[in-house]
Amino acid sequence: QVQLVESGGGLVQAGGSLRLSCAASGRTFSTFALGWFRQAPGKEREFVASITWSGGSTNYADSVKGRFTISRDNAKNAVYLQMNSLKPEDTAVYYCAARLGYSLIYRRADNDYWGQGTQVTVSS
Repeated sequence: QVQLVESGGGLVQAGGSLRLSCAASGRTFSTFALGWFRQAPGKEREFVASITWSGGSTNYADSVKGRFTISRDNAKNAVYLQMNSLKPEDTAVYYCAARLGYSLIYRRADNDYWGQGTQVTVSS
């Protein structure tokens, strides 16, 4: 089992920045990709970004490319999402996810573990 705990959410004005963190514990010796999803009220949970175990490969949703950056620190068993130039449409609950193995994450079904989520609200 892997436990994921997100932090860093909050309220920010449009154009501002936030940095989300996700701490992993439990079966952390296993190789897994880490990623972020988000879910706005009344909408499906959608993919945001992911990063492989080595950190050598990343992928992003088109809506966040150039604004968000995912990174990880395996020594701390943590993954981060730096969010810049935030827009009101980025408002959502952001979830950390883990996928066992070496592949990137692309969709909800890829993941083996989920965090509980952290709220991000961007005011206009």
